[in-house]
Amino acid sequence: MIELRTPREIEEMRPAGRFVADVLLAVRAAAGTGANLLELDEIAHKMIRDRGAESCYIDYHPSFGAMPFGKTICTSVNDGVLHGLPFDYRLKDGDLLSIDFAASVNGWVSDSALSFVVGTPAPGRAEADAKLIRTTELALDAGIAAAQPGKKVGDISAAIAEVAHAAGYSINTDFGGHGVGRTMHGDPHVPNDGRAGRGFPLKPGLVIAVEPWFLETTDEIYTDADGWTLRSADGSRGAHSEHTIAITEDGPLILTARD
Repeated sequence: MIELRTPREIEEMRPAGRFVADVLLAVRAAAGTGANLLELDEIAHKMIRDRGAESCYIDYHPSFGAMPFGKTICTSVNDGVLHGLPFDYRLKDGDLLSIDFAASVNGWVSDSALSFVVGTPAPGRAEADAKLIRTTELALDAGIAAAQPGKKVGDISAAIAEVAHAAGYSINTDFGGHGVGRTMHGDPHVPNDGRAGRGFPLKPGLVIAVEPWFLETTDEIYTDADGWTLRSADGSRGAHSEHTIAITEDGPLILTARD
């Protein structure tokens, strides 16, 4: 069921968005060369405890997950792109790390993600990694700009796809954006490719996560042996950018802005 939020409810969602943004910034700052993924997860876990927030991930067990997730952030490294399960791994110079985080504050959820290169870019990888990451960011900006009242979900999808295709990337539509509210995942689905003018109307009060993610040379993925991490079928790198936004009479409001 798709629910529309009142202006007051959207205001009540702001603290969750701010908290999610703060956690991502803190984890990114700690994710230097030699940092352990489990240590990064503990930073997020401690911030959740200190804030009195609730994790959206620890008990999360959808049909595509092998077991409850059990951690508080997703850490996808290099050829991992989504749902990366933190494990005992120390980051290396040049690793491409994507961090995804969702939490509930006062009963409202926000969801956001970012990607970056750890330490010094790997030899021969700097330009390709920068392009891949920047393309997801530009696609996110384009998708948000298209999220205007009176438009359709397909307008967001088409805007994301235009940026990806212009950069030479293909698109996997198995996973994409989604509704956000009292729970992390809800309707409508917001794919990263689609036709403008199609799909659910973007009405004021609709709150969604917009999340373009691309792989460098494929659009095929497989699930790692850990039962969660989604990796590229050909070993190429992936990147992921995401914000939770609210559709308002004045246009899209980014609830998870990291300013």
